[in-house]
Amino acid sequence: MIEQPSEITLHQQSRELEIAFADGSRFRFPYEFLRVHSPSAEVRGHGPGQEVLQTGKQEVKVLGIEPVGSYAIKIEFDDGHDSGLYTWEYLQHLGRQQAALWHDYLRRMEEAGASRMPTR
Repeated sequence: MIEQPSEITLHQQSRELEIAFADGSRFRFPYEFLRVHSPSAEVRGHGPGQEVLQTGKQEVKVLGIEPVGSYAIKIEFDDGHDSGLYTWEYLQHLGRQQAALWHDYLRRMEEAGASRMPTR
């Protein structure tokens, strides 16, 4: 069973969310990483192969987080996205796989000829 985090901190200056668990694991997630890996249907689609590549999110900010029961948080991003529920299990998965997930995201962005920078 995955326990609730012992600590959740928003670092607005560096744009990172830091989360610590009782087992000693601690992860720092750039806001952009969390936004492009949102567990929402808007990002992940409704099945395999339906994922929507998130572009232009390099400067995204987190406006706030709120608990959802005792199993997740909801993150409100400044681009209006707030529909993903980040469960403790999902956050631990993201933390353990962060390097590989980020590498894959950058590869998909390059293949699509897309930019991480927001269009103005």
